[in-house]
Amino acid sequence: MKKILFISFYWPPSGKASLHFPLKMIQYLSEKGHNLAVLTVNEDTFSAKDDTFTKYIPKELKVIKTGYFDPFVYYKKFLGKDKEIPMFATEVISTEKKGLKHKISLWIRMNLFIPDARIGWYKQAVKAGKKLLNQEKYDVIITNGPPHSVHLIGVTLSKKFNIPLIPILIDPWVDIASYKNQTRNKIVVWLDNYLEKKTMKRGKAAIFVTKSMMNYFIKKYKFMKEKSYQLYWGYNEEDFEGIIEQKSSNEYKTILHAGNMYEYQNPQKFWETIKNKIENGSKFKLKFIGSLAPNIKENILRLGLDKYSEFLGFLDYSDVIKEIVNADYLLACTHEQRHVPGKLFEYMRAKKPIIVFGDPNEEVKELITKAGLGKYYSFNDAAEDFFDFADNISYNERNIICHNRKNISIELENILNKVC
Repeated sequence: MKKILFISFYWPPSGKASLHFPLKMIQYLSEKGHNLAVLTVNEDTFSAKDDTFTKYIPKELKVIKTGYFDPFVYYKKFLGKDKEIPMFATEVISTEKKGLKHKISLWIRMNLFIPDARIGWYKQAVKAGKKLLNQEKYDVIITNGPPHSVHLIGVTLSKKFNIPLIPILIDPWVDIASYKNQTRNKIVVWLDNYLEKKTMKRGKAAIFVTKSMMNYFIKKYKFMKEKSYQLYWGYNEEDFEGIIEQKSSNEYKTILHAGNMYEYQNPQKFWETIKNKIENGSKFKLKFIGSLAPNIKENILRLGLDKYSEFLGFLDYSDVIKEIVNADYLLACTHEQRHVPGKLFEYMRAKKPIIVFGDPNEEVKELITKAGLGKYYSFNDAAEDFFDFADNISYNERNIICHNRKNISIELENILNKVC
């Protein structure tokens, strides 16, 4: 059995989806007899709180928490926002929001915090990590990012104590989607590339949550070819246990989008398709969980769909799963070929018709096609044929259950056995 140190900025009771994968890997590896510890922060002030996942923390797990410099405390003060109200990335990185203060804040975020705004955790995390590793010997360090600052903590501790490092990348690094349409200084971009390469070189292995992202890194860094692995984000079977679909007494068909929708993820013609169908007698309701970019909400309101829409905001994860199970159709948006929305796996587990909009993305298209559950469209498509498809789906059970995180944890354990 191995002694494993996980480093993750996000940890329960944070409501950030980024913790779902590492937490379940920790749970299952612990059940198999591995000895684990987690290095994290005292409190994530950016995200909303959600106690759903505290029940999955192993009782014997050692959790080391530290403070950190949090720029979002000052960001809220600068913009005159209540410090207790959670932030949403759709607002923080919006290029459409007006106002000098927002533009100044956005420039600072993109050019002074490298690789991201969580670099303020680096010093305290390294200090706590050194204290732990001076007292106990660990076989491997696993880092989870973004935020990619976490990987830099892992690099420092790995070098200091000569412990194998395995970074897990949920999203790309230097050209992550949140940098789309943003202005970044050339020197900043160079430094970010340097830090990315330094991390990839130090890693004894690297894990990517999509095949396309893994292939991108292998193409970018030839030395990654023999040490890159891919594990899908997956879903938690336990989260679906005991949830019974509630048949609605009304005649409306619900189209649900779970998660944030960014300004570059707007399927405008699909909203028009929904409007036309309603005008022709169909009964639809749009539901949105999470935050919606202002331009998307304005688009929906302009079409007069507000009376057929519910904007639910942030929900506890357990309530999100209930909404997914009770929806008639599930909507997702991707934004580039290396991106597979994490919610896609919960959608497939719910075995409901899935409609995905995005830029060309063969990996997402293949996943929903193999599951027999979905169709993929570009953002400019009206997707008028989707509902005929949805009425005749035939799902493939085998291509769904393979994404159960319990099965994925077995793959992770195999990687650990190869690496250390």
